[in-house]
Amino acid sequence: MSVELEDHPEVLAELGPELEEVLRSSWAEATRVMSPRALDTYLRGALDLKLLERGSDLVASYLQSAPAVVREVGEDALGQLLSTAITMYSKTSASVIALVLSTSPVAAARLGDPELFEDYLRLLHTLVAQAPRGLRPMLEKLDVLLSNLTLGGLRRWATWGVQAHGNDFDAQEAYFGLESADARAMFQRERRGTLFVDVQRRLRAYLRALWGQDFFLRPTSGDPERDERPRPYIAGFVVHLPDAYDEHVVGERTVGGMDLYRAAGCHAAAHLLFGDRGLRPEGLSALQREVIGVVEDARVEQLAIDRFPGLGVLWRRLHDATPQDAMSVGDFLGRIARALVDPDYEDDARVVEVARKLFAEACAELGSSTLSWEIGLELTQGLAELGVEFRPGLDHVRAPYRDDNRHLWEEFDPAAFFELAPWVQKQVRRTVSLMEFVNELDVETAGDDAQEVWVLPTELFPYEDEGVSFNQLEGRAQPAEVFRYPEWDYQMQLYRPAWCSVLETRPAAGDPSEVERILEKHRPLVARLRRIVEAMQPVGVQRLRKQEEGDDFDLNALVFAMTELRLRREPDPRVMQRTLRRERDLAVLVLVDVSESTNGPVEGSDLRVIDLAREATVLLADALDRLGDPFAIHGFHSNGRHDVEYFRYKDFDVAYGERVKASLAGMTGQLSTRMGAAIRHATSLLRRQPNERKLLFVVTDGEPADNDVRDPQYLRVDAKKAVEEATTAGIQPYCISLDPRSDEWVSRIFGVRNAAIVDRVERLPERLPLLYMGLTR
Repeated sequence: MSVELEDHPEVLAELGPELEEVLRSSWAEATRVMSPRALDTYLRGALDLKLLERGSDLVASYLQSAPAVVREVGEDALGQLLSTAITMYSKTSASVIALVLSTSPVAAARLGDPELFEDYLRLLHTLVAQAPRGLRPMLEKLDVLLSNLTLGGLRRWATWGVQAHGNDFDAQEAYFGLESADARAMFQRERRGTLFVDVQRRLRAYLRALWGQDFFLRPTSGDPERDERPRPYIAGFVVHLPDAYDEHVVGERTVGGMDLYRAAGCHAAAHLLFGDRGLRPEGLSALQREVIGVVEDARVEQLAIDRFPGLGVLWRRLHDATPQDAMSVGDFLGRIARALVDPDYEDDARVVEVARKLFAEACAELGSSTLSWEIGLELTQGLAELGVEFRPGLDHVRAPYRDDNRHLWEEFDPAAFFELAPWVQKQVRRTVSLMEFVNELDVETAGDDAQEVWVLPTELFPYEDEGVSFNQLEGRAQPAEVFRYPEWDYQMQLYRPAWCSVLETRPAAGDPSEVERILEKHRPLVARLRRIVEAMQPVGVQRLRKQEEGDDFDLNALVFAMTELRLRREPDPRVMQRTLRRERDLAVLVLVDVSESTNGPVEGSDLRVIDLAREATVLLADALDRLGDPFAIHGFHSNGRHDVEYFRYKDFDVAYGERVKASLAGMTGQLSTRMGAAIRHATSLLRRQPNERKLLFVVTDGEPADNDVRDPQYLRVDAKKAVEEATTAGIQPYCISLDPRSDEWVSRIFGVRNAAIVDRVERLPERLPLLYMGLTR
């Protein structure tokens, strides 16, 4: 039983026992995919449908279908789905509305895009008014229809049925149920070759394999009223591809739909990879923009071909322009485009020769879009001299894989794409010695945005040392080292590459005597832990007797064997012995959540959660120091994905001394808990340890959350993914939760066996060290 659901008793009372059971069965899925605001909309929508008084089937269909729709196309679709159901209230029966709701997950999964799903709902609005008898049979065949038709094809198929059988209700039912001959004929006519929804996963994997980078792909529908054959385009770093590709015939060659998707996806990826900035459209004619776009297409393709020559073969197959094409500017643009990508193409037109010459001269420095601007303006003059009319919107390169280049004229902020582009050159930070710093530093006054930053391993103090460093004199903190990690988006089922920035920040120092006070306060527990530690010390050399194979003979076993032989009995063949050296080969990293919630008081005590976490960490550190296991103590909090601060209170190679104790004494809590990024950084540090066994201890008082994320499931699922990555790397994660109500999310992220919940927080200082001893005994 979900706690969140029990917070809405009025909803349960209003729905009644039957619908409450349906809601409970769907609630777990709803909480995984919906934010708190969407959950509220979900519940209020159920009440609104209940008020229609059209039966419980309608509400049950909504409760069961809405989570699946949100999972496929996002939370905005929830309001659209509700609006559609309520709008149809006076136009059709409750059973038809229930069918609309129950089949909506099929539509959402097949369309795969919020805008296309919204267009689908608009189509239903149209059909319920124009072909009310056809809506039910069409919905019953929806899976078959959308498995073979795009949304545009479904719209054209349905529109033809409305026009042909507008007043014949029986014919409507036969047509929309795919039972009539004309329905099947139109179905075959609109049937498309390769649907985006069927190949999107393979296409994403293909692009990731080429570039080591995830790209965000979305389908776009072919609307016959606007564009019979929609062209790909890029908007907001999202690649929009046609929702279907038919086979493309070029001369005697036939290119399949999957190859078209590969060509279009690679071309768009090349724009995102090598398009260094947006161009300024002011003062340019439509022809100039079109020509510049053709040259820019060739520039980014050439850079991609330099890395993967096979892409040139893929793209060249899709250019069909010939020297005989000379009727329009679009024909000449196609010939130029083919000439720039295909060195074997022969064309003696002057404008084509000029394009090839200019492009060949610029090939040595293709890194800037400015070259496309300059070459494009010069080619425009040559096209203008041909005297052929230019038709904006119609004259463009006919290669079906090329996008419309609208993104070239949008403002392009490289910083906005930085996290998505690991190939972009990043700032270099180096740790250098003092002498290298003094003798070889070039620009002392460079800012934090310099190409290369040098960092000293310790603070630098002036000659007249008064205990104040240069950073303190200038009022600046030690520059944080930045690490970027991906984050898992469960709705898109892919990683957002380099999405989170983890900043290693020097922890504030406190009073080291605080650590001694903690040890004195828990003196009986410290003595008990020391006895346990002594019992767990390595046993050193151990001799294993009576072995079939070993390092030396076991004399006692040999004597017994000889005795058995004298007595004419079969001797025991285990007459060897082995010598083993027993050692603990274990490294542990304790990762402490130091978010703002840890500043809260402990019920029934004047201590805060952070105080108890500090005490538990101090006791564990004292025990580990005596035991001899390599250990590190780190902490984290976050302020959005760009600022996940990571504190290294103690590292594996640092002795447990006064400096570490001062860091632990200065432990404070603030901000939020982006757990996945912190776990990934801790995993990367643990992987460097040579020990055979590695343990990651996470101590937290609440579930993952951050101020830039509304969906509560987003960071939970990402943290679960980070834990799986750690396990794959050979690291055993274990969580100590201080939240007594965390059973569900802790077990979901870490697993039932890899988590413990401390119901009484005041017992944490005792539980944490003992739990570690039990896990590593």
